[in-house]
Amino acid sequence: MDIRPVLIAEFNHGVTWLLTSGVRLLLLLVGAYMLLRMIRLLTERLNSWLQGFTQSLERQKRAQTLSEIVRAAATSILCIITVMLLLEEIGINIAPLLTAAGIGGLAIGFGAQNLVRDLITGFFLLLEDQIRVGDIVKVGDKSGLVEQLGLRVLILRDFDGSVHTIPNGSITTVTNLTKDFSYAVLRIGVSYHTNIDEAVAVLIQVGADLRRDPQFAADLLEDVQVVGIDDFTDLQVKLTMRVKTVPSQQWRVSRELRRRIKKAFDAHNILMRAGLQPPREETASPAIAQQIITQPRAKD
Repeated sequence: MDIRPVLIAEFNHGVTWLLTSGVRLLLLLVGAYMLLRMIRLLTERLNSWLQGFTQSLERQKRAQTLSEIVRAAATSILCIITVMLLLEEIGINIAPLLTAAGIGGLAIGFGAQNLVRDLITGFFLLLEDQIRVGDIVKVGDKSGLVEQLGLRVLILRDFDGSVHTIPNGSITTVTNLTKDFSYAVLRIGVSYHTNIDEAVAVLIQVGADLRRDPQFAADLLEDVQVVGIDDFTDLQVKLTMRVKTVPSQQWRVSRELRRRIKKAFDAHNILMRAGLQPPREETASPAIAQQIITQPRAKD
């Protein structure tokens, strides 16, 4: 039996396939490779563009993370499309595969919808720069220092060291206490018998002294503002004051202001509540005090 015609036919078929489908496969692979290089180049330029707006190391890390997410997503989509086109080109019907993938994706979507929501929310938290690592934030009833911000979870550490892990998908409202700048706000109560103008003048002087203090001058961005009377309670008149500070320093400034206000009020005999008398400089001499202590009580 002469097999030469069969071999010649197979050879001709192979040559024909190489000149048609083979060329298309080669062009498809080359095109996919060029697109991959273009994706890498574009994401690197995106990263450089985002980092060019800031010198903050944390924001540069955020820009790097966003660029890597965009590159990974674009690369994944390109690879899926390329594989489907390759299978179709070599003669494999991809319709059943697409049907199976659609059903499987639907099932996975129902089972992992919380995960998908976490990822989408985390992406926009990073993209919109709502919070950064090192910020102090409140999320619902939890608050603390942001130790980690990922695509899936936000990790906070509160003042007593407790760590809170919050899925990004459950975040509805974020209160950032240290974004760009902060305010130290104090509400000081004084007695109704106090001269309000004198109390306001003392608060202004305390703020001015703090602004001149080298240990705190760098933390204050503006002069201390005494807003005035903010409220009346049963026993006190509430005065409000505030000062603009660098991020996360409002608590340190508030503590120092309270300490200085207490000392200044004591020095000016300003009562913070009726019936609470501040200590005075004029006190009884030790001899008189001892005489009062040792003096016998009169018998009934």
